[in-house]
Amino acid sequence: MTDPSITEGAQETFLSHLIELRTRLLRAIVAVVVVLLCLFPFAKDIYALLAAPLLHALPRGATMIATDVTGTFLVPLKVTLMAAFLIALPFVLYQMWAFVAPGLYQHEKKLAVPVIVSSFFFFLLGMSFAYFFVFPIAFGFFASYTPVGVQMMTDIDKYLSFVLTMFIAFGVTFEVPVIVIVLVRLGVVSLDKLRSIRAYVIVGAFVVGAVFTPPDVVSQLLLAVPLWLLYELGLLLARFTLPPTVEASSEA
Repeated sequence: MTDPSITEGAQETFLSHLIELRTRLLRAIVAVVVVLLCLFPFAKDIYALLAAPLLHALPRGATMIATDVTGTFLVPLKVTLMAAFLIALPFVLYQMWAFVAPGLYQHEKKLAVPVIVSSFFFFLLGMSFAYFFVFPIAFGFFASYTPVGVQMMTDIDKYLSFVLTMFIAFGVTFEVPVIVIVLVRLGVVSLDKLRSIRAYVIVGAFVVGAVFTPPDVVSQLLLAVPLWLLYELGLLLARFTLPPTVEASSEA
């Protein structure tokens, strides 16, 4: 028979974990809300900053439009919420780390901190690459192919959906080196195996570019080529982070 004291102890442990998880989530949500309230007076300016790449590519006299009655309020609010989440993300990640850290071994803790920091850095790097490099080229390409008699005027809500999709696509794409390093370090996949599937990764990169970008060659290349190069960067960096067993065997 099961000892009642053991069962009660397990239940108490489970409840304590749930309470701690709720506390960590509330702290993360409060942090995002506080940043949102601080940024809300500048919502229009933040949206103007996000819309700048498209506005610069539009023909002279052309503007963006709002087809929804509430779009002029909700779209800048959504953009400000996205900015607030990015600013509060280090604190949110810390809350996640504080919740899972007690259950990790020492070597897992040593790996987790660099992974969290580098993941945050590479995701922001991917968003910056999309904003400063991809958007000007892509929007300029679209504007140059506007047919005669058609005025290019984009709805602000659709523009926000497009930008968010591109941010997520490029942010996740720039996580590839981190993913490769973690897989090699944990011994899930060997470095030689990852090198052997390089050709499949290149094909997959162009498939991903075709799925997550507009149906033009320029946008697809701007996602596929960095994805491939980042995979190569991950392979290069993974050489210096081999598992201890692999390092010992190679030295022998």
